[in-house]
Amino acid sequence: MQLLDQLKKRLAHLPYGLVSFLAGLSAFGAYTSMYAFRKAFTAGTFTGHQYLHVDYKAWLVIAQVLGYMLSKFYGIRFIAEVKAKSRGKNILTLIGISWLALLAFAFVPAPYNIIFLFINGFPLGMIWGLVFGYLEGRKATEFMAALLSISLIFASGFVKTVARSLMAGIHINEYVMPFLTGAVFVLPLLLFVLVLECIPPPTQQDKQLRTERLPMSADERKAFLLRFLPGIILTVIVYLLLTIMRDIRDNFEVEIWHGLGVKSNTIFTNIDSIISVFVLVGMSLLILIKKNLRAFSVIHVFIIGGCLLAGIATLLFTIGSIGPIVWMTLAGLGLYSGYVPYNAIFFERMIASFHYKSNVGFIMYVADAIGYLGSISVLLIKELGNPGISWHIFFKDGLIALSVIGTISATFSLIYFLQTARKENPGKQLKLTTA
Repeated sequence: MQLLDQLKKRLAHLPYGLVSFLAGLSAFGAYTSMYAFRKAFTAGTFTGHQYLHVDYKAWLVIAQVLGYMLSKFYGIRFIAEVKAKSRGKNILTLIGISWLALLAFAFVPAPYNIIFLFINGFPLGMIWGLVFGYLEGRKATEFMAALLSISLIFASGFVKTVARSLMAGIHINEYVMPFLTGAVFVLPLLLFVLVLECIPPPTQQDKQLRTERLPMSADERKAFLLRFLPGIILTVIVYLLLTIMRDIRDNFEVEIWHGLGVKSNTIFTNIDSIISVFVLVGMSLLILIKKNLRAFSVIHVFIIGGCLLAGIATLLFTIGSIGPIVWMTLAGLGLYSGYVPYNAIFFERMIASFHYKSNVGFIMYVADAIGYLGSISVLLIKELGNPGISWHIFFKDGLIALSVIGTISATFSLIYFLQTARKENPGKQLKLTTA
């Protein structure tokens, strides 16, 4: 405790910009470390096993996503009400439970070990809200959230590379690999969470610029949803599609690349690193926009552009104008250009635009819960209804649907929120939109 108090005092005297950088970097590191416990198993193929005519790996993905989805529903209340002093302890406890589940997965024979992927997924579903809680409600939230959000792109490919390197380097099997991959990230996780615990709380200026963030009761959560219901519905439609496609890419990326004829242990990190840089730059630049409603509008444009890019790249690949590597790079860039803003700054700027005392975690978990419900539903429909279709074909067709429906829904979302803001304060909104 003395060490923690000393670190807190040292950070409190550092310049605001440096503290923001350390907070964002630590959030990135903590969430990347979490991915080692969540996504390492997807680096395996687990070929040769089927149960009820469904591939064993598909059952593993379904079990984990089911746990993750239920966690998001539980997190609507848990994250909305969690106190700041409990964040670090909760992060380490939840990830510890998921790691023990991976140990059981390694030694319990298939198919009985499938249940441990469900147990692994449930606690991990609450980590994002706990980590983002350290960052929200600050004038530098965009910058810090941009750093955090890069883990959503970079971490999955990086963890797969580490996992496959472990299998090749020390010749471990696919069942032990997830637990050992998690072991590699235990110490970094502890370090990053320690730094996050020492970050000073939002300043008075932060609260004035971005609206104070507070725990929310059940009545307050209901009132928030009812006030913005049309916009939230449109937002959730877009996020649902983005979550489904991002989950398919994340969980079956090895199979997608194999279907495209590309086999490499490093391609995951190479492609995702390129995407990470572009998204990081785009998200970080939003810190330059001081007016919250204007920034909120630009974020909508970013999402619309991402949906369009994913669709256009897929059409070009379909007609043979670009190759598989270029397609996967552009499609991934479009997909994450839409997905990352929701996880980083969309709801942050929404709350700030309407000066609503609440917290990002609550509304984000509403969207996440529905998004992962859609994800697991699509997995079940695909595996039980049409298991013969390859993952790269399924991914390609899904991107076209995302492009059309996502672009339309995000456009109407932008119109709704602008009209709502204009009605609440006509003079001010007119000035913002004509500046």
